[in-house]
Amino acid sequence: MQATKYRKQYNIRSYECDRNNNLRILTLMNIFQDMADNDAARLNFGLAFCIANGMTWVGSNYALEIDRLPKIHENITIETWPSAKNKLSAYRDFEVFGEDGKPIIRASSQWVMLNLEKRRPVSVIDALPQYQPLEERAVATDFPKIGEITDGDSQFKFRVRFDDIDLNKHINNAVYILWVTEAVEPEFRLAHNPARIDINFRKEGYMGEKIMVITRMEDLKSYHSIRTYDSDNERELARAVIEWK
Repeated sequence: MQATKYRKQYNIRSYECDRNNNLRILTLMNIFQDMADNDAARLNFGLAFCIANGMTWVGSNYALEIDRLPKIHENITIETWPSAKNKLSAYRDFEVFGEDGKPIIRASSQWVMLNLEKRRPVSVIDALPQYQPLEERAVATDFPKIGEITDGDSQFKFRVRFDDIDLNKHINNAVYILWVTEAVEPEFRLAHNPARIDINFRKEGYMGEKIMVITRMEDLKSYHSIRTYDSDNERELARAVIEWK
């Protein structure tokens, strides 16, 4: 089964925008998840398939290139498609077009299929032998590992909320990107928008856990480590690098 691009239009509503009338990063990531869910169902390996087979998809990496964010009331068009696969993961790419039809955002994501009972990866090739990606990439990346962040300029601490958890009963991957973009100083954030975001998801996080985002700034780049703390099971959940403009 050869994949094709799935295309959908969205109108940016007022409550989806930030104080500058730009689409919120969290909402952008949720739209990507909505697109991915719809397209996976269309291709017969979505939520219903996963539930029937005791499996689920979890994100392991994201790379985004942002020329600009959509504005309030703008009509945008988004395309998504399965773009590559290997034994243990599948890639899904996205492209966002502004109201004038010009591309404004490109993204690539990597996903692992998990056995829900064992919480162990399942071979994508074995589970989906009929799955043939389009083999076209929106962002040319193999998702290199982000280096360890051992020190930082600031620490941002909080607790995981009920609304941060998704149907897999762990922190939704869109929330991690919200946290790292919120971890920079307010004055800097007011004057800058993300131009590129790379994030590696490393461990699952759960409701009620105490979270610390360690951030190191280097000119127009920020480096982030998301970790649990003050518990018997301290672990690093994600690492991210953001280029700002």
